[in-house]
Amino acid sequence: MAASVADIAEFLAKVPLFKDLNNRQINRIAKRIRERDYEAGDAIVEQGQPGIGLYIMVRGEARVIRKLLDGSERELDRLKRTDFFGELSLLDEAPRTASIVAEEAVKCLVLLNLDFIEELQAEPDIAIEMLKELARRYRRVMTRM
Repeated sequence: MAASVADIAEFLAKVPLFKDLNNRQINRIAKRIRERDYEAGDAIVEQGQPGIGLYIMVRGEARVIRKLLDGSERELDRLKRTDFFGELSLLDEAPRTASIVAEEAVKCLVLLNLDFIEELQAEPDIAIEMLKELARRYRRVMTRM
């Protein structure tokens, strides 16, 4: 059964990427969200394929895998509830830099880049708040290298 817009908005408020948005902004985005379910072993996104949007983990666990030039694979991270990926594809349709594979049954919320761009055109302040979190995330990643 699909979640209501109110349920999705309540969940989004707990996701770091959306934590600085006000209720009205979160509700606008919640109306654009699609739900997707994946089984264990399913590729949620595949490295090298065009990105279509942002994914937010609602349930389950997934692995972030990057295929290296020599053909080997490296696990980069594990994702769980409220983790998100694909945020760069909100702004462009460049190929995915890694694959995300469901480790168990996974439910994701998906925000397509076309829907996101329409919301930004209607309310540019959403971008400012989300970019702050993306900058924090980038800094965290860079300090681990």
